[in-house]
Amino acid sequence: MRKADIRIHGVTAGWLTHDENGYSFLYDTKYLQSPNPVPISLTLPLQEAVYTSNVLFPFFDGLIPEGWLLDIAETNWKLNPRDRMSLLMVCCKDCIGAVSVHPISKEEAQ
Repeated sequence: MRKADIRIHGVTAGWLTHDENGYSFLYDTKYLQSPNPVPISLTLPLQEAVYTSNVLFPFFDGLIPEGWLLDIAETNWKLNPRDRMSLLMVCCKDCIGAVSVHPISKEEAQ
């Protein structure tokens, strides 16, 4: 299982998880109860229930760089271009926009 802390404007909004069943995204309860929480995407509106998908959610997939920048990431970190979760966790800690992706170690995830 791989897990990432999804932050909006530096605040934890929820967690993205990838395991043998696919992908899931769950908003943090504290974030949902905070004053004026905003969804990370229009396709992932605020809700307490978990979102699930067999493929990486399009919003997150759209954060992954393309073209020459993706080539550099694949070469430097020896990543498989089909491993979208690894690409997301390596390339999107400081991406353009309000949302950032921060890997959680296996020890922290449990």
